[in-house]
Amino acid sequence: MNAKRPPEEQAYDQWLQRDDVDTVAAMCRFFMKDDPVHQTLRKIADKLGELHIPYAVVGGMALGAHHFVRATVDVDILVTAEGLKRIHDELGGRGYVAPFSGSRNLRDVETGVRIEFLVQGQFPGDGKPKPVAFPDPGTSGEVINNVRYLKLPALIDIKLASGLTNPARLRDLADVQELIRVLKLPTEFAQHLNPFVRAKFEELRQALASSPAPEE
Repeated sequence: MNAKRPPEEQAYDQWLQRDDVDTVAAMCRFFMKDDPVHQTLRKIADKLGELHIPYAVVGGMALGAHHFVRATVDVDILVTAEGLKRIHDELGGRGYVAPFSGSRNLRDVETGVRIEFLVQGQFPGDGKPKPVAFPDPGTSGEVINNVRYLKLPALIDIKLASGLTNPARLRDLADVQELIRVLKLPTEFAQHLNPFVRAKFEELRQALASSPAPEE
């Protein structure tokens, strides 16, 4: 009999690796938005709204909000340093636990899904200072289906900066290329981006334009 959900002490991504888990069914649930990751997203968004803590969802879940849907096993949220402290003060031990002592991240005890927090002013990719930093979640987000997500230009900025400076984050470049393809973003869209990443945006766009169209 397949396990339906992770036990409270196990993270969702680790649970998915078990032999008794039907991962195909789990991914089907993800694309139907009826899975632990979406449940965790909606719940933490409600909690942050109730606490009036500025936030913006980033990462894989933000890609879906901007019409490129790919499966992910966690929820990434941009907050301020002050907001992060309040989150741990208000939510730690109340349905959410840190994966280890001193971690800035939390795990939803009910779903097992990790919630990873990015902090305004820090730097994507290699973590070193660069022209692109994580922006203010209070001014760089927009509400889509009752959840606040990072706006598209800011999302592309941090993904390009991440992929450009960290070889282990090449998936971020692929994510941007898929956004370009799905949304048919033109050359002019680069004017909304930080100058640091504009050339890479155009390179990815040109690579798509010169490639054969994918088979349906």
